[in-house]
Amino acid sequence: MSFEIKPATQDDLAPISKFLQPFMDAQYLLQRDPAELQLLMRHGFKAVSVDDGSVIGFCALEIYSRKLAEIQCLAVEESHQRKGIGRQLVDACVRTAKEENVLELLAISSSETMFKACGFDYSLPNQKRAFFYQTKD
Repeated sequence: MSFEIKPATQDDLAPISKFLQPFMDAQYLLQRDPAELQLLMRHGFKAVSVDDGSVIGFCALEIYSRKLAEIQCLAVEESHQRKGIGRQLVDACVRTAKEENVLELLAISSSETMFKACGFDYSLPNQKRAFFYQTKD
């Protein structure tokens, strides 16, 4: 299946909310109300199927300050996982952080494999892992 990574827009709120709801229901993602999701659209990215335009992935960057931003709501439809979609969504957030001159990115996850493959590194023993990425050398 072919897919494209595109910036999310405010018009995407309903389809992205519908896409993310099963991940929130299963507690893979934090529950987000529509207002919270609307704020994430500003620096959000969607993966869409080239065939039918359906949302098959989403990720957003929340910028806290010039020093720190967090990758949030990373989700890829189960049938499309392990095809590089998550990595491309994360890469889009990293590029945006660099464009916005953010110094470090944070990603909180219970799985470190993909984030380490994207260049993130740091973990706390016996806890969820927080991965940081410095955009400046």
